[in-house]
Amino acid sequence: MQSVRQTSRSRWLWSIASAGGLLWLFSVPSALAQQPASDDAARQAFNNSCRTCHSVKEGDNRLGPNLSKIVGRKAGSLPDYNYSPAMKDADLVWDQDKLTRFIVKPDEVVSGNKMQPYGGISPEEAGKVVAYLQSVSGSQ
Repeated sequence: MQSVRQTSRSRWLWSIASAGGLLWLFSVPSALAQQPASDDAARQAFNNSCRTCHSVKEGDNRLGPNLSKIVGRKAGSLPDYNYSPAMKDADLVWDQDKLTRFIVKPDEVVSGNKMQPYGGISPEEAGKVVAYLQSVSGSQ
């Protein structure tokens, strides 16, 4: 009689453990799918498309201005960078949407600017770049 109880209990415990394991197994892919672009993918997008001309280090201007804390900053406002007249006169503050659109098609956001993305960039990659800029700058 006792071995029947142990067998029944063992089956019951195994069923719960299996169900919990399956629940965990099925929840992992959906949890991963809900996460934004990974830090590595976002950094790689920045490195592939922007790093030649831009830095994320404050004060480190290159061919293009540094992009530290770019989200929330007025366009053409860094005092130590020689912006194009179009960028200096642009009456906008960079938010996620404007910055993503600018990265993809700069002239559609600020006509007459100096930036021309090397080889172009897709909206998806631009979104990763903006995510990276926000993550390293602490910008929202």
